[in-house]
Amino acid sequence: MLFDLRGRGRRRTVQVIYVGLAALIGIGLVGFGIGGGFGSGGLLNAANNNEGSGGAGFGSEIKKYKKVVSKQPNNVAAWEQLINAQLHQAGNEGYVTRTGEVTSKGRALYAEIARSWQRYIALNPPKPNPEIAQRMVAVFGEEGLKQPAAAVQVLQIAVAARPTSKALYAQLAVFAYRSHNPRVGDLAAAKAIALTPSSERARLKSELASVRKNPNLTESYTGSTNGTTYVGTTGANKSFTATSTSTSTTPAPARSPSTSK
Repeated sequence: MLFDLRGRGRRRTVQVIYVGLAALIGIGLVGFGIGGGFGSGGLLNAANNNEGSGGAGFGSEIKKYKKVVSKQPNNVAAWEQLINAQLHQAGNEGYVTRTGEVTSKGRALYAEIARSWQRYIALNPPKPNPEIAQRMVAVFGEEGLKQPAAAVQVLQIAVAARPTSKALYAQLAVFAYRSHNPRVGDLAAAKAIALTPSSERARLKSELASVRKNPNLTESYTGSTNGTTYVGTTGANKSFTATSTSTSTTPAPARSPSTSK
């Protein structure tokens, strides 16, 4: 038998098999995103991962390609390299906190990245880099520069390269609604729902419909206090309002709501 370790050479064979199985399992868990939930690093957030961000600084790379584009302003490849280095740098300490919040230094770099992207797109590259476009969503998103219309533009590049990504279409729908572009939002929402497994469609449809109805409301939660059920929401300006769903006059507690996207 294979797992009878008494035979000559079989102990080594079993070790090799176990190492191989462990590697395959690890690749499967990371590659397929097992363990991610919708709304917490799941469907709407999965497309935002900045792969390779953080770690060593990219300051020297940024300086290098800034010199190149200053001498060769029409060099599309150099602009791509510059933006790529800037995006990597934005994931380093000082630009983002350990909880994922962008610092003031990070926002300044985001503004610089946005300018680099605009210069790049102005060159009308025949095939804008879809990977960089996808990563630009973080720059233009809620935690970044809060420019949903710009996020729509980069997501349209990303979905053209990945037409079967339900996560990208869902993001496109959300940002289209937030930029008050319901036509694009509805088309993207329909595509996202069609690509989603049937068991998850109702939930996705409900969440996207909620964003369409209240595009400026970015956070919400439900809870209860002293027998009163309430629904709380925060708008784009982070002001908080609570609506009671019972006849009680007990006010909702003044606390920060949890995110539900």
